[in-house]
Amino acid sequence: MTKHQQMQAFIRFFQEKTGNPEIDMKDVAAEAIKMGWELPQPKTPEEILAHEFSRAARELTEQDGKTGRPYRVYHAISQGQGTFWVEIDSAPRKHMAKAVTQRREQSVGDIYQAVLDLDHWNRVHSNQEPIPYETDFTMDIELRKNVQEDEQSG
Repeated sequence: MTKHQQMQAFIRFFQEKTGNPEIDMKDVAAEAIKMGWELPQPKTPEEILAHEFSRAARELTEQDGKTGRPYRVYHAISQGQGTFWVEIDSAPRKHMAKAVTQRREQSVGDIYQAVLDLDHWNRVHSNQEPIPYETDFTMDIELRKNVQEDEQSG
């Protein structure tokens, strides 16, 4: 069993033990520690700082000089065991294409899993009205673009 599979089994054990359908992972961790679970090694200050720099890079936006719309300045590219960042205005096309493709794949993966989860919930709760999940986001994106334009002109 992998470490995550062991943790998943422990979560189920904890839920069965407490009988509570709502799980606070801090409570799960406290119980695991009490039962002798090996604590993870803390990150080094350098790893923490690198993570903070990554978050700062991810959050940095500027406004397009022509459209006034915000855009992310730095884009991450996962490669092998690490991630590197490119600045959008100077990034080579191949790097931006890879960054956007990876980001799209993450989005598709999240949406796919949400659909599978909801398909399961709808099947298990077939006596209730199904919860729909629209996967075409074209209208959502256009609405957000227009809201941003309205906010800029208003």
